[in-house]
Amino acid sequence: MKSGKTVLGIIAGFATGALIGILFAPQKGSETRKKIARKGEDYMDSINEKYSEIKDGVAHTYNDTKTEVETYLNKGKTKLADLTKDGSNNLG
Repeated sequence: MKSGKTVLGIIAGFATGALIGILFAPQKGSETRKKIARKGEDYMDSINEKYSEIKDGVAHTYNDTKTEVETYLNKGKTKLADLTKDGSNNLG
């Protein structure tokens, strides 16, 4: 998650810089507002894309870990069943 925060920080920095640049540009107010709206939409699209990438990465890692844990659990159950069976054979 550290890389996700870094990406969001970078995007926020770019957005802030672009906004300041637009606000100090010598243009009519209506043109400036249109530029700000377009930039805001662009940045929101970028943020949504990064969020989706991070979410997909977390989901993939979760599924991989879950599968691995289930595999080890099944191996442990099999080993326990084998040991229990061998133990009961040795008693009888």
